[in-house]
Amino acid sequence: MKNIIFVCLMASILPLPSMVVAGTKVPDFSHYNDVKKKKIAFFEFMLPYIKKSNAEIKKTRGFLQALSANQLSKQQSRLIEIAEKYRVSHKGKPLLEVKRALLKKVDIIPPSLALAQAANESAWGTSRFARKASNFYGQWCFTKGCGLVPNQRGTGKGHEVRKFDSAFVSVKSYIHNLNSHPAYAQLREIRYKKRQQKQRATGLELVVGLEKYSQRKHEYVKELSNMIRFNKLSRRYDS
Repeated sequence: MKNIIFVCLMASILPLPSMVVAGTKVPDFSHYNDVKKKKIAFFEFMLPYIKKSNAEIKKTRGFLQALSANQLSKQQSRLIEIAEKYRVSHKGKPLLEVKRALLKKVDIIPPSLALAQAANESAWGTSRFARKASNFYGQWCFTKGCGLVPNQRGTGKGHEVRKFDSAFVSVKSYIHNLNSHPAYAQLREIRYKKRQQKQRATGLELVVGLEKYSQRKHEYVKELSNMIRFNKLSRRYDS
């Protein structure tokens, strides 16, 4: 368990054996003895949820981008709703300023990064939290009964590993966490600057903003970077 904050080449593979977990079918990735097939199966399982989550974000981002200065007052309630969801201060601020702040946060996460973190945090989908709680990113919660109690939780600690209804909900929560939590401001700033240059940020470029995702800090970032490179995730999935 690494978290401290809530904080294509497709090969022919065997049909995914599955079990019913938290309201959805989660593949039994421990079934695979072939590492390559296991990785492909894992990426094929997670990628649609990442793409769907990003598609929802693109829709909201498109709404924000289409708002002209004259339309802001008419869409004020919707703008404030989004601002509160993304932890953007709006009280007493010009709506145009709120919109600009939101465009830094309401943006996609490169699939390569989301796939690497899912693989790392869930041990390629075989961890107890992935199997029993559909939690692929090690996200915590702090209300008794909200998730699973870690086997090695320290004395006096009250956190649990959050239980999700499905892998998709886990992915959505993870992406929203990166887009809204103050801990990942560096990641968002890198992404924003790439947008200003009319470029899309890759997972390798954004991974440096994840030091606060793990107690291992720089070593965690290094490990994710190596996973992205070794599995050629940027080349396969960030286009």
